[in-house]
Amino acid sequence: MHATVMFGAGDVHIETVPDARLVRPTDALVVVTRAAICGSDLWPYKTMEYSETGRRMGHEAIGVVEAVGADVRSVRVGNLVVMPFAYSDGTCVFCREGLHTSCIHGGFFGTLDIPGAQAEAVRVPQADGTLFVLPVGADDALMPSLLTLSDVMGTGHHAAVVAKVGPGKTAAVVGDGAVGLCGVIAARRLGAEQIIILGRHPDRIALAREFGATDVVSERGDEAVERVRELTGGLGVHAVLECVGLEQSMRTALGIARPGGAVGRVGVPQDETLPASQPAFYNNVTVGGGPAPCRAYIAELLPDVLEGLIEPGRVFDRVVRLDEVPDGYRAMNEREAIKVLIEF
Repeated sequence: MHATVMFGAGDVHIETVPDARLVRPTDALVVVTRAAICGSDLWPYKTMEYSETGRRMGHEAIGVVEAVGADVRSVRVGNLVVMPFAYSDGTCVFCREGLHTSCIHGGFFGTLDIPGAQAEAVRVPQADGTLFVLPVGADDALMPSLLTLSDVMGTGHHAAVVAKVGPGKTAAVVGDGAVGLCGVIAARRLGAEQIIILGRHPDRIALAREFGATDVVSERGDEAVERVRELTGGLGVHAVLECVGLEQSMRTALGIARPGGAVGRVGVPQDETLPASQPAFYNNVTVGGGPAPCRAYIAELLPDVLEGLIEPGRVFDRVVRLDEVPDGYRAMNEREAIKVLIEF
């Protein structure tokens, strides 16, 4: 079969690899019909050291179940399923608490251990706890939005939940990538009264406004903090969704949170230390977040997608075939595309 393999920074190829197959009785084999390139894929695209074996990329997918292991009970051959970016058994203590990304028997797709889903097929460990059966056909017009439930919509929602967004509150979203834009959707869905998007790309800002952003801040650093405080009567916002992961973005997030506010961080941190920890401490700002347990959120978000109440699939602004994926990486890295959808 064919799959996307990253050998080093900027070095992405479509390679012929061994066919995906069942390995354990809890596995499912899924033929991929839709996949995506994620903003987090751009970190290795920029920094990965060269490897002769490479890494098979991709952690967002929708597909049709082709085979299941002997112990799989909740999915059947022929089911159309969405695959969250992390696999989980659904039964361990952390899964029962809704934190599937910390599953005792879980892990992440697109790693050296578990090949990724930017491929014609993918092996899904812990299929019962990981896959979610979709009540639509494989060619449904909602496919782009349904695919976001595998990562970016669930991740934006996680940021909003951790930041304690609620009715009547003010919220700010740091970052205008796909996750940040989904964070705007999530903040509006959870009832935020004022939603400030911090970004500077006109096409993304326009989409953020359509999703529910009430204000735009294009400044950076101290100027951004000052501008957000001007928009909030000098107080700062109740909830900050940090969707980038850089030191500056986190410093901004902590700078715009009001005393007693909360920051939900879902951008993969590129630094070991947390900036501005003393101001956050003295302002009683809660800082939380991490890899979103998307599997826990699908059942909540799916009805709104099916009813057209939210349209997170609009973050996809480029569609490619598998053999065009390397150029999709380039386009996202050069900000020519917000998020790339892969159709098979």
